[in-house]
Amino acid sequence: MKKIAVLGAGLVGSLMARELAADGRFEVTALDRDERALGALGGLPRLATRRADLTSPREVARAAAEAEVVVGAVPGVLGHQVLKTVLEARRPLADISFAPEDPLLLDPLAKANGVAAIVDCGVSPGLSNLAVGRAEALFESTDAIRILVGGLPFRRVKPFEYRSVFSPTDVIEEYTRPARIREQGRTVVKPALSEPEEVELPVVGTLEAFNTDGLRTLLVTSRAANLCEKTLRYPGHAALMRAFRDSGFFGEAPIEAAGVRIAPRAVTEALLFAAWTRPPEDDEFTVLRVTCRGKRAGRAEVRTYDLFDRTDPRTRATSMARTTGFPCILAAGMLAEGTWREPGVFPPEVLGRRADLWDGMVAGLAARGVTFRESVAVEPG
Repeated sequence: MKKIAVLGAGLVGSLMARELAADGRFEVTALDRDERALGALGGLPRLATRRADLTSPREVARAAAEAEVVVGAVPGVLGHQVLKTVLEARRPLADISFAPEDPLLLDPLAKANGVAAIVDCGVSPGLSNLAVGRAEALFESTDAIRILVGGLPFRRVKPFEYRSVFSPTDVIEEYTRPARIREQGRTVVKPALSEPEEVELPVVGTLEAFNTDGLRTLLVTSRAANLCEKTLRYPGHAALMRAFRDSGFFGEAPIEAAGVRIAPRAVTEALLFAAWTRPPEDDEFTVLRVTCRGKRAGRAEVRTYDLFDRTDPRTRATSMARTTGFPCILAAGMLAEGTWREPGVFPPEVLGRRADLWDGMVAGLAARGVTFRESVAVEPG
């Protein structure tokens, strides 16, 4: 059996560790500094746990040296350093950490050490990128790509009508980091939460879409003249978050209050973590739509990729953990089995260009109860 180390045992990391161990082909070690998170994984076949401080490059290097493939599921702030450390240890990596740094900067290191890293392989970035790679491999030219994605509770509770399905720190980062998009072939920067619009989607009805900075590697790899990603929430959420942001609640510079100096964002995160905690009995959903317009055989064509997933009624695994974790473990399987051997740092759109890898990913998701559909329409004229 191949040995796989899963770095991080949070919501998504723990799901990936369980799934990889249940696969039967792998021996898995889950590492985290939170003993409670590790305790929830205890006693499962082919799954060992170990307490480790993943902020330490030495401990990450040790974990990588003991494995044949590494899966990264650390907070974004640690992601780039973990990726670098694993590549320095000459181990292949599948990663969902979504660090703010550009992962392609480590491509020369991966090539020099002869190892592959498949990065950003979650839902978006992740499956959205895979779909873009698929469409652009078929198009002769690409006019526009539009990505809509969000994870939300079915039960709407004011004022936020939102429950956190991953780290509130990373959610707030989405609301503060300027959004890079492409318009008419030119990269432009717009404020996060800007240009809200209402969209209608099956099952969930009317949602609100607003600009966020989720395109990442697509700004380098895609040839589309127009390219954007928008996050989906219930209507009114963007205005509320703009009020928080513009009033300073997301500020990182310390202020003094009641004789204590503290960053407003730290207090806001603590309060929102409590307000956004999802009751375990509440179901949530993840929705993704990627619309790609281009030309094929001289004709205008629209390829649309749709995903809708909800809390697993049997395991209670969240849809966000499933749709983020399953693509990553499928990528880890490609590395472990040698399906992908080329050294370098690769985002999912590179995989999507190969029909066999596209088919394998879609089939692997379907086997786990996640349906990612492709539909095609030829535009008149």
